[in-house]
Amino acid sequence: MRALVAAGNRGLLVGFALLAVALVLPHFVYPVLAINLVCFALFAVAFDLLLGFTGLLSFGQAMFWGGSAYAGTLLIAKFGAPFPVALLGGIVYSAALAFVVGLLAIKRTGIYFAMITLAIAQVQYFFALQFNEITGGENGLPIPSRGGAFGLSLENDLVYYYVALAIVVLGVAFVVRVVGSPFGSVLAAMRENENRAIGLGYRVERYKLATFVMSGTLSGLAGVLYAVGNRLTGLDAVDWHTSGKVVMMTILGGIGTIFGPALGASIFESLEYFVSKTPIGDKTNLVLGSIFLVIVLVARRGIVGEIVHALRPKLVDEDDTAPRKPNVAEHVPAP
Repeated sequence: MRALVAAGNRGLLVGFALLAVALVLPHFVYPVLAINLVCFALFAVAFDLLLGFTGLLSFGQAMFWGGSAYAGTLLIAKFGAPFPVALLGGIVYSAALAFVVGLLAIKRTGIYFAMITLAIAQVQYFFALQFNEITGGENGLPIPSRGGAFGLSLENDLVYYYVALAIVVLGVAFVVRVVGSPFGSVLAAMRENENRAIGLGYRVERYKLATFVMSGTLSGLAGVLYAVGNRLTGLDAVDWHTSGKVVMMTILGGIGTIFGPALGASIFESLEYFVSKTPIGDKTNLVLGSIFLVIVLVARRGIVGEIVHALRPKLVDEDDTAPRKPNVAEHVPAP
């Protein structure tokens, strides 16, 4: 148990290191790029809550990211809503959508769950494409002004970055709290042995649905922040490539590490941006794919996953010197 706590503490150290970098980031890179990095970091952390702690692989996570972005953008562009209202609107949309999709999908597992989420996400994509008088279609929907919030003008990229960073930190802190709670212990038990969790009396479908809604809502929050930061929402936000991108980010950083996906998202987005500016910019996807392949082969647990694993001491019982494999069910609270 002490080893598990120690591993968690090491994960928090990674989180604080990332926060320290984030605080000075816009002074070293283009501020809008910095905004993109922190938004994708929250997106990846939200996805990791679903995949890393529930074992559910969604291929349609872009429906929450992009759908919420469209909802927030429409509120600003069509109705002149202030930023806080647009943010709230996007959150409500993604939460409601996640609840409905979750009811349809959580009774399935494995590839069937993934395909259902992908199919529903593609339906949303075609709606965004066809209703171009509302969404702008292939041209996208621009945001004329970010407005203000909390007495600050968000037209300044630097100011908006720090407002977005504060919101992202709160979102990540929420995930950390969920994972470290009794609810999170049940999720861990479900991931390790779902039949045993059912035998203990837990309604696993309810836990899956709750986690799916939380993951979708946080993904939507990240999507609104990204859209307003870039002053535009386009079809790429709801495209299946975006769903695939967040999967790659999570695997790159380390599934089930919380802060690993945040690092993976930052690395992935940075590489995509800077490689595209080089003479081989037309081969950006090939470069990213090659790097991803090398990381997967060399560090199968992801970057942060390998670091935490290498520093983690052997699990030793206080009354026994022999290593003992932890039993997750021992730490699951009674239903």
